[in-house]
Amino acid sequence: MRLLLDTHSFLWYIEDDDKLSRRAEQIISNIDNEVLLSIGSLWEIAIKYGIGKLSLSRAFSEFIPEQLLINEIDVLPISLPHLATYTELPFYHRDPFDRLIIAQAMVEDIPVVSRDRPFQEYSIDVIW
Repeated sequence: MRLLLDTHSFLWYIEDDDKLSRRAEQIISNIDNEVLLSIGSLWEIAIKYGIGKLSLSRAFSEFIPEQLLINEIDVLPISLPHLATYTELPFYHRDPFDRLIIAQAMVEDIPVVSRDRPFQEYSIDVIW
């Protein structure tokens, strides 16, 4: 199965945080699954890290690429169909990074691993 991680799911997974549900952790860890992270999530992490709203155990430039490699998580680029879908989304959710993840999940027809309730208002599968 292909699946897309919400930003918090990625961070909680790489930090082994108890906030990540057991089901989510098992699905992400399953080597038969293709786990994706939006480049938008990486942009969000970089912004929050850069302004001091997010701390990481090491510098972003070292820690994040290492974690992507170790955990075999591929980066999903932003494509024009993703952006076209983004422009048509109803405003159940206002966060621009989350809206991008939702649009990507819709276009790619893959579930999102997220505990964010507004995701469930859209026509996507949400795993938690």
